[in-house]
Amino acid sequence: MTEHLDVAKLQRRLAEFAAARNWQQYHTPKNLVAALSVEASELVEIFQWLTPEESVRVMDDADTAHRVRDEVADVLAYLLQLCEVLGVDPLAALDAKIDRNERRFPRS
Repeated sequence: MTEHLDVAKLQRRLAEFAAARNWQQYHTPKNLVAALSVEASELVEIFQWLTPEESVRVMDDADTAHRVRDEVADVLAYLLQLCEVLGVDPLAALDAKIDRNERRFPRS
């Protein structure tokens, strides 16, 4: 059975990984945002020329599905590292944003 994962545990693993390689010096907010943007662009690249119908089925192809999972992981890793460096709780930030959006865009 897979061990339960949570955001804080993943952030600790990412921090330990970086520390073991002396990479913390490079994990400034500016660098992390730039890396996040690059990884998000690599995810976009997978979908760039697909039709809407093809994009819905992207996970049907094992090789493409693997690429999607890797890029999603890269995006999430840099986002979590950015949150750690800035002291942002990503789940609390998302929860607050959903609350604001629910007020901003009421049900029709």
